[in-house]
Amino acid sequence: MMLRTFIAFVKKETFHILRDPRTLFILFGMPIALVFIFGYTITNEFTGASISVVDQSKDKLSQALIDHLVASGHFELINVSDDIVSLENDFKAGVVKMGVVISPLFEQHFYRDKKATVQIIADATEPNYAATLTNYATRMINAFQNTKSEISSIPYQLDIESRMYYNPKLIGAYNFVPGVVALILMLICAMMTSLTIAKEKEMGTMDLLLVSPLHPLLIILGKVTPYVILSFINAIIVLGIGYFVFTVPIKGSLVLLLLLVLLYLMVALALGILISTKANSQQTAMMSSLFILLLPTMLLSGFIFPIASMPVILQYISKIIPAKYFIIIEKAIMLKGASLDSVINPVIVLGIMLVILLAAALKNFKVIYK
Repeated sequence: MMLRTFIAFVKKETFHILRDPRTLFILFGMPIALVFIFGYTITNEFTGASISVVDQSKDKLSQALIDHLVASGHFELINVSDDIVSLENDFKAGVVKMGVVISPLFEQHFYRDKKATVQIIADATEPNYAATLTNYATRMINAFQNTKSEISSIPYQLDIESRMYYNPKLIGAYNFVPGVVALILMLICAMMTSLTIAKEKEMGTMDLLLVSPLHPLLIILGKVTPYVILSFINAIIVLGIGYFVFTVPIKGSLVLLLLLVLLYLMVALALGILISTKANSQQTAMMSSLFILLLPTMLLSGFIFPIASMPVILQYISKIIPAKYFIIIEKAIMLKGASLDSVINPVIVLGIMLVILLAAALKNFKVIYK
């Protein structure tokens, strides 16, 4: 009798779980999603890495070398010029991750003197990715050299010089400090905002607040403003630790950096409000925040894994991750000394995200208010 009662109870609980889409999603959807995301993001392979070439020779051999690099499919040629300043501008704007400088009289030195020089310059704001690009480009150039030597039976030689821009010692802190700032601000500002409003809804006190003399929008702003202030203080603390403890430089304008920190905070705030308008309980808000904020920010923002190494579909998904653009802004200002002109594109994207998220949150809030 006891066994039958226990079995009946287990059946009831099983049917209860199967009828709850959110529980099923956590049980089956999240593990499947994590396997696919980790499986495709944790890789040392890459395709379509953006490169710029400074061809100071412009002869047949230099063109053959450029074609050899691009033919592999691992590099996407963004720009070819004869001026190193153009390459430096591409780096500062974040357009390319690696540059190849072909020395003057390249073909003449190669065939006549049996020796020519090629310089590889990488953007080392992402140290591991820069090392991967440099190593692969070195192998490609060596393979090109060996091909020419086999054809003529003459030991031609290409001297390969490597340089790392912005982080010559490949210090890991230069990469993780900006990423940690983006992650902390997103989690604290967005998650805590979503939880605090969801708590009011869950406890039934939101209705009392909405019938108070204050305008509903002022009520929401009043509840979330402290989190903006605290998150901004957190940003200053983390940036200070990065600067004083890990010696991560801030080469650009500190005022500009802090202003754009505020912009990013507003985006995170708007996202938190949107989540809270959809969630009816703190548990729902917490799970939504973890899945919508934590995992994408860690995996698809370029914080841990280079976006260029991901499949095309994940690269497109990364375009809607606010942290991706903020990390680009941080690295450009802190490590490259970039001005607003150099980061205007990610700033515009964050501005558009802010408007869209606020509009969506306000629309949902009006539905709740009615």
